[in-house]
Parts: sequence; C-alpha cells; structure tokens
Amino acid sequence: MCRQHLLGEHRELHALWSIITNDKKAYAHHPETLRWKGKLKALYLRHEALVEEMGRRGYNHHTPLDPALATGKAVQDEFVDSYEKQVRILKERGCECRV
Repeated sequence: MCRQHLLGEHRELHALWSIITNDKKAYAHHPETLRWKGKLKALYLRHEALVEEMGRRGYNHHTPLDPALATGKAVQDEFVDSYEKQVRILKERGCECRV
C-alpha cells in the first residue's frame, strides 16, 4: 500500500470508529459505515495492523483506539466491492501501490 493510501485509510478508519462508537448521524447509513456495525473488533484489529505498518515506515502514531469498545466480530466478511474490483480500482488510480 502506498503512503497516500496507508495514511488515508487510517484517517477514514478513525472517522468510521467515531461515527459508530459515538452514534453520530453523519454517514451512519453509508454502505462503508454499515458494513462495520457489529464488527468493531475487526475495525480495531485493522487499525492495529495499520499502526504497525506506519511504525515500520517511521511514522509516529498518537491516536489509539479504546480496546474496551472493540466488540463484535473480529473478521470483516462484508465488502462494498469485490476483491477483484478493488484491485482494478487501485490500478486505475495510477498511484504508487504495487497491485
């Protein structure tokens, strides 16, 4: 994953976490938000994987998530786009991701 997507996903993950854990109304019914409801454990684990990768790249992380809120399923099994479509989208963006 290129730098832009790593940091972008981390930022978006925090937005999703905030919407779900604080019961915010904005984007509450967006498909990307809905697929994470009941899967805060999976979202937390994805965050930890991103933080680990950020550390490997020399970034300092200062925005931990509360593990006490990491409930529900530990695996994300619902996707807005298929894996194949996600790969195609990344290739079309022309970023530095090696797909």
